Parts: sequence; structure tokens; C-alpha cells
Amino acid sequence: MVFSSHIFLFYFLPLSLLVYYCTPRRGKNVILTVVSYLFYGWSNPLFTLLMFASTLIDYCCGLVIGLTGDNRPGRRKAALVCSLVANLSLLGFFKYTGFALESYNQFFTLLGDSFFNAVPVLKFLLPLGISFYTFQSMSYTIDVYRKDGKCIRNFLDFACFVSMFPQLVAGPIIRFQEVADQLLSRVHSFEKFARGVAFFSFGMAKKVLLANSCGRIADITFSAGTVHWIDSWYGIVAYSFQIYFDFSGYSDMAIGLGLMFGFVFAKNFDSPYCSSSITEFWQRWHISLSTWLREYLYIPLGGNRKGSGRTAINLAIVMLLGGLWHGASWNFVAWGGLHGVLLGSERLLGKKPFYAVLPKVFRVALTFVLVLVAWVFFRAETFSGALNYLGSMFGLVAVPNTSLLLDGLLYSPYHLMAMIVAALVVWGAPQTWDWSRQLGLVKAIIVVVVFILSVAVLSMQSYNPFIYFNF
Repeated sequence: MVFSSHIFLFYFLPLSLLVYYCTPRRGKNVILTVVSYLFYGWSNPLFTLLMFASTLIDYCCGLVIGLTGDNRPGRRKAALVCSLVANLSLLGFFKYTGFALESYNQFFTLLGDSFFNAVPVLKFLLPLGISFYTFQSMSYTIDVYRKDGKCIRNFLDFACFVSMFPQLVAGPIIRFQEVADQLLSRVHSFEKFARGVAFFSFGMAKKVLLANSCGRIADITFSAGTVHWIDSWYGIVAYSFQIYFDFSGYSDMAIGLGLMFGFVFAKNFDSPYCSSSITEFWQRWHISLSTWLREYLYIPLGGNRKGSGRTAINLAIVMLLGGLWHGASWNFVAWGGLHGVLLGSERLLGKKPFYAVLPKVFRVALTFVLVLVAWVFFRAETFSGALNYLGSMFGLVAVPNTSLLLDGLLYSPYHLMAMIVAALVVWGAPQTWDWSRQLGLVKAIIVVVVFILSVAVLSMQSYNPFIYFNF
């Protein structure tokens, strides 16, 4: 089930809110947990068993860590290791088994070993949101171990934290310490609910009106093989808009739904394409993942405490693993590695890009170009396909005359209008986070109009993918 679907908008969400608000305060977490499990198991009920297993393991490990005194550090560490191994094994088995076996076969094929027998590649159906809820669940045991939070004794409260459906399948990644107090007590108000509706409406508009339209353009250019250099740049810009509006739209909807249920989640996007460096880009893009990687991977590796050289290496390692987190493919490794190199080089230059002397408008433009080049690896189906597309972008491959036939599809008035509006929103519109702080009559009317328009367009669309559902 996706947020931008009629069954969610007109059946699941209204009924969930009705039951939730009719339930006494002590039972609200129970209802939210039950609703979240129904939401998650809608497409495949077996997925709920995996999430429940992860939840149960981390709950028990958290109790052991939290209730064990400092005089028994070995026991606390063993519980933490158990939690980490269980979650990473679950994630690794379902997400990376096939990739590891394929890479093994490819490696020995390149060596030309005549005695090598290819290993059968096993592929498993990837449970929705497993990359998100395993990270979220692990943050709990790590925070309790670090004493950044107290363990939860009520299992249902912890199950609510892990399974909360607004951010379950595509984030943002909510760290335990951010919502620990809210799980015990939170405020429900008309103002908070109204702001949640505004967040949800604009998030759905980003998804339905902009991401889906730009996604069509990206699909055409990436599936065409070789295209003219202008078309290839047009296509990757379209994809950059698609993934931004797709993911930030989902995050807005998740934040909005959280507000409707009384929770306040942190901002996950902060106009990332306005960044004037790659360092700044990662302070603005998918903030919850960046924060998670910094707190639970970068800092434990040593952070910036061991000199600029080691800092650059730590950044490269974190981004390589961050790329692999997004998907089991060498394309994602290349995407993460490219960002790691750029971040490391900026750190060596004092957190500045090599084009730091340029005026800000040019720094923003160059940062966007670097992000576009990296997005090619993120979008392409294969590594060779990514290299071929980059060749098209820089005029290094021969373009057949038949590529001109794509112009009628790529540059239709509808697609051009979608790209123009997307660009205006990216670089000119206020953020939902700021715009929705105070809602008056005029803003309320705008929210209603945007929602009705999004629902109307949704009813006519058959193309409605969520990119981050694949991760």
C-alpha cells in the first residue's frame, strides 16, 4: 500500500484515525501498532514476521543492556553484539546474498579459471522497508548501550516505535532518542493535525504532480540506449527532480501523518539542490540517513579526530557503505564512492570545494552538475549502461539519427511545463516545513486545492512508483 493511492487516502487512513482518536490515551500506541502491522502486511503478510522478529530481538537486547549494571560490561556488550548481528544478518541475507554470489561468479569469470564452476545465484523477495526499520531498531540498542536513552519495558511501546507506518517503508529514519518521550506522552491538537494535513497534501502534490511527470522523461532517456547529449542532460535533470520530489514528497507525507497521530518527526530535506558544495548537499539531503551514518558509523570510525587524511578515508568508507545500503549493485557502490571522493577532497581543502572562489550562484550550479553525474550511476540499470549514458552526456558516443524521434516525447508541452514547475519549486518555492508553521484561511484553501488537484491527477495516472520502496 502506498500513501498516494485511493485505498489509503479514502479507506485506510480515515478509519485508522477514527479508531485512534476514539481510543483512550493508554491504548493509542496499541492501536497505532496494530494499524502499522496491517499497513506493512498488506502486500505480503509474511513480511510482518521478519519485522516482529527484529523487534523482539532488539527489545530483549535493550532490556539486558538497560537493566544490567556497569559492573557487568561484558554482558551489556554481548547483548549489543547480538542485536547488531541479528539485524545486519537479516538485512544482508535478503538484500545482499544474490549480489555477493553474482560478484563471486563475475570475479572468477574475469580471471578465466577453467576449473571454476559458477555458483547458483539465489534471489529473495526484498521485504519492504527492511533497510529502514533495521537501522531504526539498531539505533535503539546502540542508544541504550551509550546511555543516550533508557530501555523500554513495555514491549508494545517499542513495537510502536519500530513499526510506525508513516515512516516504516521509506523513512525518514527515526532514531529512538528523538521519539522516546513522545512514545510515553504526546500532545494531540487541532493545530498539529492541521499542519499534518498541509504536510501530507504538499507531499502528495510533489509525488503525483511533479515526481511522476519528471520520471516519465527520465525513463524515456535511460531506456533509449544512446541519445543526443542535450537529451541526456535533460533526462538526468528530470531524474534528479523525480528522485527529489519522490523522496522528499514521501518524507513530507510521513511527517504529516506523524503530526496527525501526535508525533513530531525531524526535517529530512532542506532544499538540497541549493547547496554550494557536496558537504552542504549531504547536510541537506536525506538528513535522517546522514545523521544515522554520522552517529553510528563515521564517529565510531574516528570521525575527524585523527587528522585530515584519516577523516577523508572515514568519509569515503561511510559513503561507500551508504551507497551499498541503497542497493545491492556496483552502481550504488560507484555512486557512494564518487560522493565519498568528493566529500574527502572537500575535507582536505578545509570543507570547501575546489571551486570555492567562484560566486555562490556558480558554486550551486557546479555542485548540482556533480550531483547529476553521480545520479547517473544511481538511475542506470547496469554499470555499463551508466558509462554509456555518461558518454552521451559528454558527447563521447555516436548518436543514431533515430534518436531524434524521441524529441516528440521528451519535449511535449506537458513535460516541459512539468520541468519548469519542478525547477521553480526546487530553487524558488518556500519549504513546507516553514510555510506550514502558521496556517490561516488563505493557506487552508491552498492546501485543499492542492489536495483535490493531486487526487484528480492521481485518478488518471497509471505511473506511480516510489523509488525508495526498492531500498
